[in-house]
Amino acid sequence: MTPPLAGCVAVVTGGTGALGQAVTLRLLAEGAIVAIPYAVEAERDGLRARVAPADRPRLVTEPVDVTDLTAMTAFAESAVAACGKIDILVAGVGGFAGGALLETDAATWRRMLDLNLGSAFAAARAVVPHMARAGYGRVVLVASGAVVPPAGGFIAYTVAKAGVI
Repeated sequence: MTPPLAGCVAVVTGGTGALGQAVTLRLLAEGAIVAIPYAVEAERDGLRARVAPADRPRLVTEPVDVTDLTAMTAFAESAVAACGKIDILVAGVGGFAGGALLETDAATWRRMLDLNLGSAFAAARAVVPHMARAGYGRVVLVASGAVVPPAGGFIAYTVAKAGVI
């Protein structure tokens, strides 16, 4: 029996992190080719170690700053050149920093917005044009139920993930 996602190409940002590895392993198990822009080499190595040998040829990884639109656009173009298309985007990269408004410095604010919201924008902006040209695509943006309803104590994270929602 042919796996349900055989022939599909998925881009998974955050695909080497904890949640991202689960998503990546599931997509591979369902037959998809999975392209992952990554930042942390040790996480990439950990993912590769978990991937079944039969699935390894369908895993593509490349070091990319997912908050950089130019870098993500180049990654998407590379994925299309190598795989022919992109059918699925899972924008799952993210990070957490706690702190109420008066405890949050400007650098943390910008980092949370860039990592959680800016990365989702860069990924979608880089990938969706390829989907639009192909007339098909599915986009999944990962937010957080922890910010609905908003709670105090982690304002930068809450604002960024609410933006994703």
